[in-house]
This record gives sequence, structure tokens and C-alpha cells, in this order.
Amino acid sequence: MLIDQMQQVLDSMEYSIKLRSQAKAERRAEEAEREKRAFQEKLMLAAAGKVELDGRASNVKGKQDAVLRDQLMGLMMTGL
Repeated sequence: MLIDQMQQVLDSMEYSIKLRSQAKAERRAEEAEREKRAFQEKLMLAAAGKVELDGRASNVKGKQDAVLRDQLMGLMMTGL
């Protein structure tokens, strides 16, 4: 009888430990998922910023090219 009661206590303790371990693992998995989403969001923001900067740089380069073209045309017109 005493052995059965002790076995029940041990089984109960083992089950409790397993539940706590499972809960901790689930919390870690949820935290990892949140961190993954936050990192992906930061990557997307960085990519969007890069696209915007590349667009601005292209716009500036186009304007510089247009100025050089206009200057060259002006020099060619005066040289004739």
C-alpha cells in the first residue's frame, strides 16, 4: 500500500516536471518566433530604405548626366 502511494507521488512529480518543461519549451519557441518576425521586419525596412536610397542616387546621377550633356552641347554649339 505504501509503495503504491509513493509510486503515485513519484508519478505525479514526474508529470509535473514534464508539464513545466513543456511549458518552458513552448515559451522559448514563442519568443524565438517573435524575435524572428522582428528581425524579418527590420530586414524589410532596411531593404525598403536601400531601394529608396538607390532611387535617389539614380535620380541624382541622371541629373548629373543631364547637366554634363547640356554643358557638352553648349560647348559644341559655341565651337561651331
